[in-house]
Amino acid sequence: MKLTGWGRYAPVETELVTPGTEADLAATVAGGGVIARGNGRAYGDSAVGPRRTVGMLAFNHMLAFDEATGVLEAEAGVLLADIIATFLPRGWFPLVTPGTKFVTLGGMIAADVHGKNHHKDGSMASCVQWVDIMDAQGRVRRCSPFENAELFSWIPGSMGLTGIILRAAIKLRKVDTGWINQTTIPAPNLKAAMIIFEGAHDFTYSVAWIDCLQTGRGMGRSLVMLGDHATPDQLSFRENRDPFALKAKGKKRLPFDAPDFVLSGPVVRAFNSLYYWKGSRNAGTNLVDWDSYFYPLDAILEWNRAYGRRGFVQFQCAFPLESSEAGLTALLRAIGKAGSGSFLAVLKRFGAQGGMFSFPMPGYTLALDFPANPANLALLKELDRITIDHGGRFYLAKDARMSSDVLHESDTRVPDFIHKRAELGTDRAFQSAQSERLLL
Repeated sequence: MKLTGWGRYAPVETELVTPGTEADLAATVAGGGVIARGNGRAYGDSAVGPRRTVGMLAFNHMLAFDEATGVLEAEAGVLLADIIATFLPRGWFPLVTPGTKFVTLGGMIAADVHGKNHHKDGSMASCVQWVDIMDAQGRVRRCSPFENAELFSWIPGSMGLTGIILRAAIKLRKVDTGWINQTTIPAPNLKAAMIIFEGAHDFTYSVAWIDCLQTGRGMGRSLVMLGDHATPDQLSFRENRDPFALKAKGKKRLPFDAPDFVLSGPVVRAFNSLYYWKGSRNAGTNLVDWDSYFYPLDAILEWNRAYGRRGFVQFQCAFPLESSEAGLTALLRAIGKAGSGSFLAVLKRFGAQGGMFSFPMPGYTLALDFPANPANLALLKELDRITIDHGGRFYLAKDARMSSDVLHESDTRVPDFIHKRAELGTDRAFQSAQSERLLL
């Protein structure tokens, strides 16, 4: 069958295998050349095998929960949406979450996902207590800071190339309500947005929507959104009757692939102007329910169809703090000159790095989506070079088209990762279309 990531770009012919037991999984791994796949929300080909892809959704049981510590033990195929549905009514929420709840626990760890709170709480690596991982011989090892510690440090961010994650224990966050107290601050340009970020380290969450097509004095104008979990005294009497209740929302579905003009430069430019104007008018502090705050795109099923039949590619880079402003400015200039704006453009402040092969570094990260057409693919090569020239690196969970030369030049940790895979014997057993493309 042909399989892609969430971006629906560059389909790969692969055999999809869905083992139902650990013994079946071990037998599948014994054949070599496989990669684990959760719910298919990695944007590119990191969870698509060039020969065989192992679907992990059958491993979907929650195993134990410690109410005193907030530590959940669960299998790798459990969806984040199910964790939230089960534990938020009991006053617990994920310590780290990406921008969609339709991801699996194993996928979150393999990609070392980060959220709007990285500056304060780190990436997924910071909340994982231990991981059970299957090696090339089908053996299962428990890895933690105290057991197989070196392997444990390489698992987050390895995109499944160090073995198949079977189970894990993660720490959840204690919360008093299901609401977020959000403060929206308009920033007239990139420098102003970064000043707001640098003054917002006490907020649990910070993120900005950024207009990547605005040029001149308004380059990088943004809506910076800061947030904290709301307390009961911040809710109305009606909301306090059930502080974790979520008003039922009808799910929308995009029923067809959108035509190319829908996300053309002029349309995106007009949308950006309207969005910034509306956000500026609604600036200030207000209560937002957890689902709208963390997962706005989940309200539209199959929203990836908005980019048309050719799909889309996402570009996400991180810059060290000292070169972030210069690097981001260079990216925005190149995008503005090309006139090919990103409909979804997100700026975040990163804190300390997590695992040995984690993507985040102290500094700033910019994530952009582009329809997969020749002009945009050429632009992305220019953005690659700008990122490298400013000491940046790239997020493998979002990549679908980077060259091996770009990755190896941008990340000095790659040779060590390749050596570790050879040492573990996972270089032949676990392979993805991405790992072959990037020579990992």
